[in-house]
Amino acid sequence: MSSWVKMGTKPRQFASELLDASRSAAGGYLEDRLDAALGPAGMTAADRRLAQELVFGVTRWQRSLDWIIDQRATKHPPAPRLRNLLRLGLYQLFWLDRIPDHAAIHESVELAKSLSPRHAGFVNALLRGCARDRDRIRVELEGLRRRQPPIGCSHPDWLCERWEDRWGRPDLLRLLDWNNSPPPVMARINRLRLTPAELQARWLAEGVDAIPRAWDWTGPDTVFELRSFPPLAALPSFQMGGFYLQDPSTLLAVRWLDPQPEDRVLDLCAAPGGKATCLAESIRPPGQLVAAEPDPARRSRLADNCARLGISSAIIADDQDPRLAQPASFDRVLADVPCSNTGVLRRRVELRWRLRPSHIPRMAGLQTSILERAAGLTRPGGILVYSTCSLEPEENQRVVQGFLDAHPDWILTDQRQLLPIKDGVDGAYVARLRRSTSGSA
Repeated sequence: MSSWVKMGTKPRQFASELLDASRSAAGGYLEDRLDAALGPAGMTAADRRLAQELVFGVTRWQRSLDWIIDQRATKHPPAPRLRNLLRLGLYQLFWLDRIPDHAAIHESVELAKSLSPRHAGFVNALLRGCARDRDRIRVELEGLRRRQPPIGCSHPDWLCERWEDRWGRPDLLRLLDWNNSPPPVMARINRLRLTPAELQARWLAEGVDAIPRAWDWTGPDTVFELRSFPPLAALPSFQMGGFYLQDPSTLLAVRWLDPQPEDRVLDLCAAPGGKATCLAESIRPPGQLVAAEPDPARRSRLADNCARLGISSAIIADDQDPRLAQPASFDRVLADVPCSNTGVLRRRVELRWRLRPSHIPRMAGLQTSILERAAGLTRPGGILVYSTCSLEPEENQRVVQGFLDAHPDWILTDQRQLLPIKDGVDGAYVARLRRSTSGSA
């Protein structure tokens, strides 16, 4: 449960409009659309936090909220806009424990009046009925969590079936609970700008409450959890590139690539730049880092991040850069490939509703082609790291094994699947491969 004081209509109106727009959004992440919309919205910091909580919460719990609605609106299922208003009201009643019932209901009714007086009366009646029956409905939702996890934990049937077949019901429920929990804000220090002590001193002066966190692949004083903070983009420590927001799971691929100062290193799918900017800390002239990204918008974001973090040595390249046409020219190559993102569903809250079973084999085909390309750019004796933020074997172990079967001059030196419920970080897969000193990929 989250804690909120009573607020007015504006954040709820904002959330309603964004959720309505999301039904027809063709691409991009909900998180990015929310950030872009919040900028010109003119809300107070508290209203912004409530708007974000409502958008993310309603999206996460959409299926459970719809179950409540459908139990009450059996004769006339509400149209999409009305359903979103009901979801917003119910989310406040059942998931936000410091918004009074009368406030949640009143503001929902006010929003419904923009549709029609009849809709306002329907919203009022349904929400008041649910408020009266809250205890019983909560017991029913908990029963659904055990008996029908896709409804009780608000996930697609096919994804729950896939994960339960692999791990069993107890671990499935733990993973679904993880996906439904708000992610912490994690930051990686940029040692090109500051030492850990200097960064922590700046944070203390800026009102940031940060604690160091460590995993076996990150080492100490690299990752910090930001527990409370002012708006990050306005912090001097952020603006001068002292840190980069990054889940620690992404650093395993960097650790295993282990670039040496004079290596020629390629990050083949580099945007938005978390791994590339971390790799740059280890490389010194005459070493070289080429950060490649085919998409122009993402390449622009990569360039912005490199500039903020002071990464002047990286060469930002598009897909047609001549350096990518020179076979076996890099000592170490990172192929952090596009994937289904099933390991990061708690951060990509809308993705669970957009994914389809067909996406996974489709992604595996793309991943295989990128891995083949990366291998061709790795010199004999060089290192190639393949990574995803997927939990699915078809995108991970099977892609790597298929590659190894076709290329006997490559060996797998290590692989690891990070699981949120076991490792306490976003899901990720990393494989480290070495090309033999003779033969060709």
